[in-house]
Amino acid sequence: MSMKNESGAGRLLVWTLAIVGLLRLLTMGLYPLTDTTEARYAEVARKMVELGDWITPWYDYGVPFWAKPPLSTWLTAISLKLFGINEFAARLPYFLLAVLIAWLVWDWFARQSRRQALLTVALLSGSLLYLVASAAVMTDLALVLGTTLAMRGFWAAFATEQAARSREVWLLFVGLGIGLLAKGPIAVVLTGLPIAIWALLTGNIANSWKKLPWIRGSLLMLAIAVPWYWMAEIRTPGYWDYFFIGEHWKRFTVTGWAGDKYGTAHATARGAIWLYAVAACLPWTVLLPLLAIKRRKLDVSTPNPTMASVQRQWRIYLLAWAVAPCLFFTVAGNILWTYVLPALPALAVLAAGWLAADVRGRLVDRVVSVGVLAMALIVAGFFVNQQLADSWKTAKTAVLAYQAYPARAADQPLLFIGDLPYSASFYSQGKAKALAGHAELAKRLAQGPVFLALTPAQVQELPPELKAILRLQVKAGAYDLYSSAPN
Repeated sequence: MSMKNESGAGRLLVWTLAIVGLLRLLTMGLYPLTDTTEARYAEVARKMVELGDWITPWYDYGVPFWAKPPLSTWLTAISLKLFGINEFAARLPYFLLAVLIAWLVWDWFARQSRRQALLTVALLSGSLLYLVASAAVMTDLALVLGTTLAMRGFWAAFATEQAARSREVWLLFVGLGIGLLAKGPIAVVLTGLPIAIWALLTGNIANSWKKLPWIRGSLLMLAIAVPWYWMAEIRTPGYWDYFFIGEHWKRFTVTGWAGDKYGTAHATARGAIWLYAVAACLPWTVLLPLLAIKRRKLDVSTPNPTMASVQRQWRIYLLAWAVAPCLFFTVAGNILWTYVLPALPALAVLAAGWLAADVRGRLVDRVVSVGVLAMALIVAGFFVNQQLADSWKTAKTAVLAYQAYPARAADQPLLFIGDLPYSASFYSQGKAKALAGHAELAKRLAQGPVFLALTPAQVQELPPELKAILRLQVKAGAYDLYSSAPN
């Protein structure tokens, strides 16, 4: 395809991405932060702003959050400080991370083919997991930024352009440093594994050592990440043992690991990561096989032997990058579908190369645009349904009802039984509290009036003597709001 045709191709894709991206940005503050993931990370960031402690993330007052390094918390906290304590501010950094990752991919591949670069961005942005993650408070997109930078930096050492080689190789080490601050040593694993596979399969082990500044680069990586790890252990001794042994060994080797301080391990069948990958890549796992019907490739000149070798090595590199997370997490006993995210840029590049070689350019653009729009509408439809049914897994409605209740005394607290929902803490700005059980509730009721948020199941479990004291004031989403104050 000529450069002229390339420059005019894909306008439908550009408009589709612009519309979907704008709608995602404008609507991500219209629905509540949900328990447990979003509200938990948002509340840790809110506490960082409240306490002014930018070294130690806090899970609760006096309880350090050792589960993840602080990069995502820093980003969320900065946004909350700038734009206030609200959903839009909490989610904005992740939208910007998604845009930045897409731009990194675009900038990388537009040098060879702007059409393939555009298709890559469309496939990446329209995949179910990436679309969800682009406006969700999670740590995974910060990791993907790191791994994408690192994989781009390593390949730059084998690029034909000297300027790109000398400049971009440092992205490998910057990306690893970012990954260490985003999720920890897993960033090194998810970068090192595909690089090692590629070097072994292509006989580039020696070249990989010679072409990159490993010593100076490793010092740069350590300079980015180590200061925080050192300060974290000094501030809260025991962090290293929990994070490196618990989170990075027992979580993945012990099914249903019971040592999680901040929730429960996500026990799954080993190998389930491959099924997660199929779901994460929707709608392309359905639409791309349809495009294989009656497909014809563009006529291209046969590359010279050197170029053929480079192209072969490039395909192996992408394949290794794409399968590395699934290979690694196949043996893990506790996983989430978000663990597939680091593979999505490589999968998008592979699929885009396949689509760009199809002679049916207009059909390809239409199908990809339909896929992006369809997935965006499905996600939006889910959100609308949850909003209309008020069935979000969140305590926001209960907190707002409590705050708006006209007869509430200033010192009448909002209480929950059992674990305090993260969303309750976020929306009450740390004022909601939890009681361990019915005995503690009885003691607290004897001290004065309270507001109590209970699920219907918890209401059924209340002893009769406590039910006689409490009166239903309002139904608020997943909770019923009771008061012990006289009418």
